[in-house]
Amino acid sequence: EVQLVESGGGLVHPGGSLRLSCAASGLTFSSAFMGWFRQAPGKERELVAHITYTGYPSFNTYYGDSVKGRFTISRDNAKNTLYLQMNNLKPEDTAVYYCAARYYGDTTYKYWGQGAQVTVSS
Repeated sequence: EVQLVESGGGLVHPGGSLRLSCAASGLTFSSAFMGWFRQAPGKERELVAHITYTGYPSFNTYYGDSVKGRFTISRDNAKNTLYLQMNNLKPEDTAVYYCAARYYGDTTYKYWGQGAQVTVSS
């Protein structure tokens, strides 16, 4: 059974930083495409960032326009863990953040975590 467990959410002031972690089990983490999504109240879920698996011929990271230059996605295959470093947080970053995984060939993300609340407020 695949499990993705997020941690590191919380309340932070504008301009502050948080690091989310996603511990993965039950999948071949090193071969999985990994992503961070978020959903704010009353809004659709959006892709925040994604990272290909390390051996992918076109290894890359992607960021949504609203987080470019502030967020960094990374992975530690030895620890089966995905990270999202979030700097210079803004109130509009407030949302539930979800970790997701898929394998090469999957058209959509198949595996999802339970979510971590991030609240940016003064």
